[in-house]
Amino acid sequence: MLGLARADLESLLRARKLDRTLTTALPPVSSAPGDTGPRDDLAVSATGLSTLDARLGGGLPRGQLSELVGPRSSGRTSLLLRMLAAATARGELVALVDVLDRFDVASAQAAGIDLDRLLWIRGHVVMNPGLCRDLNQRALEQAVNALTLVLQAGNFGLVAFDAADAPSDAIRRLPFTTWLRLQRMLEGSQTTCVLVGGERLARSSAGLTLQLGIRDSGFGVRFSGRVFDGLDVDARVVRSRARSQEQADVRVSLSTTCA
Repeated sequence: MLGLARADLESLLRARKLDRTLTTALPPVSSAPGDTGPRDDLAVSATGLSTLDARLGGGLPRGQLSELVGPRSSGRTSLLLRMLAAATARGELVALVDVLDRFDVASAQAAGIDLDRLLWIRGHVVMNPGLCRDLNQRALEQAVNALTLVLQAGNFGLVAFDAADAPSDAIRRLPFTTWLRLQRMLEGSQTTCVLVGGERLARSSAGLTLQLGIRDSGFGVRFSGRVFDGLDVDARVVRSRARSQEQADVRVSLSTTCA
């Protein structure tokens, strides 16, 4: 069954003429910081935010399982859209496993995402499952299986698993070996995989964690007149086994384009 599902995914990529290898979309070898060769273990994927990329040494590490976590309204979705837009602007293919089926196409276009280079996988996990917790758990497991298939396909520069606001009990019921297996699958590849959630999912198996929060000053939300304009957020960078242990704080500004 797994082999058939993977064959279906590859057939879809071929039908859309997106079956070229990932390495053809990566930049050539360069001595510039963060601009490394396609097989370099230190290759990174820029987020599109210069302040954050400077702190990260160029961007998120490829071949690693990283995390983007924070409470609701902390800027995690805006940052995810910025990252997807930056990747498609580089000519890379991107994939989004949308666990709760909340991806907004209009916001994606406004953020600059090339939708022709996006594979959108829609899940059906709900925030408040009521008595249907078992169905919700199976839906989450199906989303993880979809993520596995996408990573096995190996054609994507950035793959995101957006489980923000998924019930925490369902997340915790997933075996911890799930994330270890995904990390082993990524090692040696040129794919950046990002888990998005309200709290850390992969824990020690993550390559890098960005913990977001609204600035303590209380002026983190920006308005232009009566229209929401963007967020000023605090991002804490936590590195684990991907590189040396490090924690650093950085402030970034996320703008939202209003149609």
